[in-house]
Amino acid sequence: MIRAAYLADEGLERPLAEELELSGRRVTAWHGRLALSPDPPAPAAWALDIWDDPREIPAPSVKLAADGLRAIQRNWSLVPALHHRRAALIEERLPPVKARPLVFPEPAPTGHLGGWTLLTQETILASPTKSSPFPGGAPRFVEDREGPPSRAYLKLWEGLTRIGRHPGPGETCLDLGASPGGWSWALAQLGATVMAVDKAPLEDRVMAMPNVTWRQESAFALAPEPVDWLFSDVICYPARLYALVTRWQEVARNMVCSVKFQGETDHAAAAQFAAIPGARLFHSAHNKHELTFVRLAEETP
Repeated sequence: MIRAAYLADEGLERPLAEELELSGRRVTAWHGRLALSPDPPAPAAWALDIWDDPREIPAPSVKLAADGLRAIQRNWSLVPALHHRRAALIEERLPPVKARPLVFPEPAPTGHLGGWTLLTQETILASPTKSSPFPGGAPRFVEDREGPPSRAYLKLWEGLTRIGRHPGPGETCLDLGASPGGWSWALAQLGATVMAVDKAPLEDRVMAMPNVTWRQESAFALAPEPVDWLFSDVICYPARLYALVTRWQEVARNMVCSVKFQGETDHAAAAQFAAIPGARLFHSAHNKHELTFVRLAEETP
């Protein structure tokens, strides 16, 4: 019996498999990028999406397969793995999922969305509920190809969309390891006041933004000071970032940091970040071999 399915990002099946094994969750099979488990669903940082109510549905024909899905609910998103042509024919008979690109900071959709895949020619695995509101756990955005100096801003947009919070006018942001300025650009677009810290300068068009200031200094040498938001996309080993986070956590109300792994995934280091009170740890579709660490201040009514 399959009680949970975990969707890995492309090329990152191994970190997810290791995480599930370390947490005592069995994987009986992989179906494409879906790890199928007989154990109850539980959080998994390396999963783009978690199917928490999977069940098998007979699919003796394309029509009956689509009818079986529609009998449960309206909206479904396909995770293709095998039998692609047959899956596409079934998908054509389902109501279309309007997965249009988001215009950041537009919030994530709140509509109910399930996930399904063809296990065999005549068997569907479907979960009416899943952890992500996006098909395949991957949000898409209307990109800005003129303003930002790199595409790193998409990673920040995805992280802020996932947590449902973002800085705004009147809030102060510290952007550590800021060069060439993708995150600083995105934060300044929100109206926040940004202090960008890096030994290397920002690109001129970011430096010229009125609410961005560049401080030529190492992120690790900076003395902690009160700030509404601390952001870090610094390239460093997880242990060094963890030391930085622990130094700043008393004075930074909100923290959003990229935890980057080089070579093998350091699951022990990831567990350290996850153990910080109030922490969230997740992998985003715009991440590479990294996780996003978030710790937010409690919202006041």
